[in-house]
Amino acid sequence: MAPKPPKSPKGQKKGKKKMKQQLLVPEEEEPMNMESMGHPEIYPLVLTTKTQEIFNCRVDEDMTDEQTYKLIKKDDILADLQNRAAVSDFHPVKKIVREYPGEELLLVYDKDFKYGLNFYLIGTEDGKENFLKPPEVPEEQEELKEHVQEDVYVYNPPVSKPWVSLGSEKEIEEESVQESGKRVTYMISRKRSEFGAPVTFSDQNASSVKDAYIECTSYPEKNYTLSQVEKDVGLQVIAEVKDTSTQTKWAFPKNATTQYYPREFSEEEKSLIGESKSLVDFFNSVSTSVEVALQQNEIMNTFIDDWKNLAEEESAFGDKNDTHLKEYQSFTDLHNTMEKMITCVSWHPTIFGLIVVSVAVRLSYEERVQNSGRLLLQPSLLLFWSFSDPIHPQLMLESPDDIFCFEFCPSDPNIIAGGCINGQIVLWDITAHADRIENIKTGGHRSKKTSLKPMFLLEPDSNKESMYIRHCAVSSIENGHRKVITDIHWLPDSFEINRMGSVFENRSGINCQLVTCSADCTICFWDIRPQKPAVTAAAAAAAAAATTVTNNANSQQSPVEKKKEENIDIPFDVPSTFLHLDLSWKPLSRLKLSKGDTSLDHCPTKLSLGEDPFLCKIQGTSSIHIILRDKMLSQIKMVKTSEINPYQNLEAGIANILKPIEDFCTKFFVGTEEGEVIYTDWKMERDSDTGRLMAKKPVSLYTVHDGAVHTIQRSPFFNDIVLTVGGWNVAIWKEEVMTGPLLQTCCGPKRYTAGHWSLTRPGVFYIGREDGYVDIWDLLEKTHEPAQSQNICITMITYIKPWTFSSKQQFIAVADYYGTLHILEIPWTLSHPSLNEVSSVNYYFEREVRHLEYVQQRKEIREQEKIDMAQELVKKKAKIYQKTKEQMEAELKLEYESYLDLEKSVLFALGLSKVSEKKSYLDSH
Repeated sequence: MAPKPPKSPKGQKKGKKKMKQQLLVPEEEEPMNMESMGHPEIYPLVLTTKTQEIFNCRVDEDMTDEQTYKLIKKDDILADLQNRAAVSDFHPVKKIVREYPGEELLLVYDKDFKYGLNFYLIGTEDGKENFLKPPEVPEEQEELKEHVQEDVYVYNPPVSKPWVSLGSEKEIEEESVQESGKRVTYMISRKRSEFGAPVTFSDQNASSVKDAYIECTSYPEKNYTLSQVEKDVGLQVIAEVKDTSTQTKWAFPKNATTQYYPREFSEEEKSLIGESKSLVDFFNSVSTSVEVALQQNEIMNTFIDDWKNLAEEESAFGDKNDTHLKEYQSFTDLHNTMEKMITCVSWHPTIFGLIVVSVAVRLSYEERVQNSGRLLLQPSLLLFWSFSDPIHPQLMLESPDDIFCFEFCPSDPNIIAGGCINGQIVLWDITAHADRIENIKTGGHRSKKTSLKPMFLLEPDSNKESMYIRHCAVSSIENGHRKVITDIHWLPDSFEINRMGSVFENRSGINCQLVTCSADCTICFWDIRPQKPAVTAAAAAAAAAATTVTNNANSQQSPVEKKKEENIDIPFDVPSTFLHLDLSWKPLSRLKLSKGDTSLDHCPTKLSLGEDPFLCKIQGTSSIHIILRDKMLSQIKMVKTSEINPYQNLEAGIANILKPIEDFCTKFFVGTEEGEVIYTDWKMERDSDTGRLMAKKPVSLYTVHDGAVHTIQRSPFFNDIVLTVGGWNVAIWKEEVMTGPLLQTCCGPKRYTAGHWSLTRPGVFYIGREDGYVDIWDLLEKTHEPAQSQNICITMITYIKPWTFSSKQQFIAVADYYGTLHILEIPWTLSHPSLNEVSSVNYYFEREVRHLEYVQQRKEIREQEKIDMAQELVKKKAKIYQKTKEQMEAELKLEYESYLDLEKSVLFALGLSKVSEKKSYLDSH
């Protein structure tokens, strides 16, 4: 039953601005009719119990199998539409009712739901007449139909006709295939003396005689590929007749039967055989095997269809009925004495079975200050774990302080950028150690298959010594962030920005810029290329003078001092890729999210600029990373063959000749420490008063989460759908929809700490909790609660990262607060989407958008109703004060006379009034 619109409150405060008294009426939608089924005059309807009572068309009371229709007056329907408006069940056919020429409409009860709903309305007079008075079929036509049905079909065989040529034989000859080579002719001869000689046949083993048996097995030819060429062939309708014959005698099969009687032993023979030693020995020898066979029949199902289950057995470890995450492997650093937690996880973009984690000490700020001496002795690392060795890391990258976020460079996976707890950005270049991590041995040979083997089948590398790799560049402490860096991303290689936030084309074709956010309430953009300073005439003169003074000073220096200045000590194990950035790297631009009139700023924790460069939107297949991996591998091979790394000779920063990109969306999502989700613009503007560059005001700001936002990520299937996780709830947003989130979950039992979309199913995402559980949400199954929850560990989950290895095997990495990395295998049901899952999830998001628009319209209508009621109250009060003194006296006199009449009538009823007064009262009335 449709809900009634809530009543508006009566009272309103004074002083509100006047608005136009126009209600927002939704656009009339076209009514649904059955034109596709050949009945354009029929319009299906759903009549609720309330509507059935109003129009006396109640099911099983007014509407029965005998009485299936009812004539309803047009004026009654219009009155119902005027009273209940959009709540009326006749609202979808409002236009049809208004334009109906007659006075009564025919309403029919659709008991069998022939047209999809419980009632349908006939919208034309002709349709109503045809329903009430169906056309009668004449008796002559009925007799003719019966006569036609009784007639027996007579087969007339086709008659051959002479063929008339229309010139098609010439075209057939031109399109026909002609033999290009001559046919090979064989001549078999025999000696004349052997004619009529007797022939003897004998048995022999074909495999033992070389000349009698030759095996020609098929094998693939690698040097030859058969390509099918398109061929246009003309055919004649008449089939070509060809006579063939064989020397084989064909025999007609016949059913043959044989009747026989069983041979039975006599009683003497049975006793002799039963007492024989050979029978006893036989039973003793086979009794054990028979017992084993009987036990196997009890344990195993001998009637199972092996062919049917063959494909399921090939699919890794789980089957289609399994829905739980299975523990595959776990990694724990056993060599560090300090208790550390995992802060960030990332799978290697191109190497299968290699995962990288960053670890940080589990200490508060006060504990870090107290234990600063111990922390200096313990290195801060990024660990490279391999599936072939779960105990020893393959590589360990050193950093100045604990890393809380990092990301591989999409252009070159050997370059890694990370954010420290002290606000510095660190760059690593592991190109010199790429061969070590690529040549990981699995089973004695290099792994070339996409599917991974179980842990107990892998052979670890013989070299157990882990390598420590130093960073090649670190940002300036004075000009960087003041607090911990909470998120870092590489900007796509398709564009680059300047210090104003304007977007330009990226001609280099490689990722050269980064964006970071920190707890110091700033968002910074960084460029890894050497910045080209602007040179003016005065600056050039000053530089020339400084060069002259420097040359004079150098001429006075001793040769030893010159040698010290020329020789810069660079460690041998540190690459010089980003030497120009070390300790002098400054942000390109700095962005602050102000809170409006106050002097405080928003504290960002996570941000999302656009689509993830490591995720491709490939719908309908589970190999979501194959195209990107092939692209990156091809780029790496090209670099190795040419031995020219584009990051070795970086050009200067943004040049003035770059072409700006018009109509580029510079808006992005930001999650804050207070649980706010901000949709703002990174493009800056100048303040009209001070002339300084300032950030624009946020486009929208919603406080949805009741805690810090830990995850903000775009869907790999829909780039405008964003998932945010923080506090005790989860929300899903759609870009450019400013009315609120599409989905906001209720408060969970524990706080949510991490989340990630599924890489192959658009309606599935994983949420980690502080009690060690992982909630698996499936929007196609449930939207108010998770489809299932599974316990992974006993402590807080800090990070979740899924990855696709092949179409049959997918994994998800779950990191916890105690420093253990759990690798879980994703089952078949959570990794393989249904046939129309993408369109179904997209329809769900579109439906939620329409719901938000409807809620916003109702809110505006209610606000308008409140304003109208307040204005009516003001008008009534004004009318009371506008009355004259004479009018008020006349109204009071009328009221007093009515009071006297009421008093007399009461006295007459009680018998207390006099007869004279009674007569006068009756005469007056």
